[in-house]
Amino acid sequence: MKKLLNTLYVTTEGAGLRKDGENLVAEIDGEERARVPLHMLASVVVFGGIYLSPPLIQACAGAGITLVLLDRAGRFQARIEGPIAGNVLLRRAQYRQSDMPDDIVRGFVLGKVANQRTVLMRALRDHGQAADGEGRTAISAVVERLARILRRVELADENSEALRGSEGEAANLYFSVFDRLIRSPDPEIRFRGRSRRPPLDPVNAVLSFLYTLLTHDCRSAAESVGLDPAVGFLHRDRPGRPSLALDLMEEFRPVLADRLALSLFNRRQLRASDFETRDGGGVTLTDDGRKAVLTAWQERKKEERQHPFLEERAPLGLMPYLQAQMLSRHLRGDLDAYPPFFWK
Repeated sequence: MKKLLNTLYVTTEGAGLRKDGENLVAEIDGEERARVPLHMLASVVVFGGIYLSPPLIQACAGAGITLVLLDRAGRFQARIEGPIAGNVLLRRAQYRQSDMPDDIVRGFVLGKVANQRTVLMRALRDHGQAADGEGRTAISAVVERLARILRRVELADENSEALRGSEGEAANLYFSVFDRLIRSPDPEIRFRGRSRRPPLDPVNAVLSFLYTLLTHDCRSAAESVGLDPAVGFLHRDRPGRPSLALDLMEEFRPVLADRLALSLFNRRQLRASDFETRDGGGVTLTDDGRKAVLTAWQERKKEERQHPFLEERAPLGLMPYLQAQMLSRHLRGDLDAYPPFFWK
């Protein structure tokens, strides 16, 4: 089993990162604040104006450690990595299959919709009594409609366009009751529909931030098994877009991102004071809020679950890698179909 390596997140404006021997050293105002052995790192993610020394960049590139640069709001800016050791035969199979993606798209959609439904069912089980009668009825109705979409996706002979339509229908239903899952005492912590670029409320700000982190992990997972992260199946090709990474993350949005966002708000680990509104109405996390999310994200990735297909326990942070492995095995012809990740 692959070892889950660490991702180092650096959020302090003006911090500096340098190489010292075989270690990465983080400094603030010339004072050392952290020292991490390079062999324990899979990637380094920095927010805003963080100094990276040339020797460190060279060492990370040589060791296969990816450097990801985000702005203060968590939006992607750049990615620095060494040579990518892609498997040319696997990638040829990926390119051929991308022209006839129906079966693989079906797997991604089944996994995403099933996991969205599980999030709602868990909410009913854990907090249903705390919700008002109207709220329980609305959530239960969406759970049933998602079940019908799952049956249609699984049994009907739909092409990729129809499957994408089913995925969009399920997403609209799921987010239509998402606000009913939030139990924060702060009136500002409300979900009024999905908004992005920029997010217009605290819930969307956290979801977008977590989706950015998840995209990074899924892209790394695709590259680590030799796949091309730019050529997807569910998401159409677009210059500069990691379409396959976006495909892989669909099954994990409800599990790793949505559930974590709900927990942070419902356990009052994030409050209205952890957000700020920018000019134009965009809402972003404060530095303290961002650190709280990153800490919870790292802990969430360490939680172990049984992989439904491999029947082995593994950290949640490794599940995107295992799914990328399943996809590559299907593309090589070792598996008849791509097995989705179902969260239970």
